[in-house]
Amino acid sequence: MAVAEVTVVPIGTASPSISKYVAECHKVLEQAEGIKYQLTPMGTIIEGDVDDILAVVRKMHEVPFDRGAQRVSTTLKIDERRDKELTMSGKVESVEQKLRK
Repeated sequence: MAVAEVTVVPIGTASPSISKYVAECHKVLEQAEGIKYQLTPMGTIIEGDVDDILAVVRKMHEVPFDRGAQRVSTTLKIDERRDKELTMSGKVESVEQKLRK
């Protein structure tokens, strides 16, 4: 299990707004099996098997091209542990526990 953060940015579009591209990328996530995701103001957090994450990010990267963008910059960070289960909520809970101490 892994947690990843992805940001897909179309470059050279007619508008500085990218929310329509983000919405289309999230439609890809809605159709993906075996992953959880959370939209944030600066990117999307994805939880799942690394192979599933990589496959869905590849599809998300293609979305702006399919919508007419000539260039796309995608940033992907992956956090994977093999010694214990890793989840989005578990990572947050770990920090919150330390804040309460």
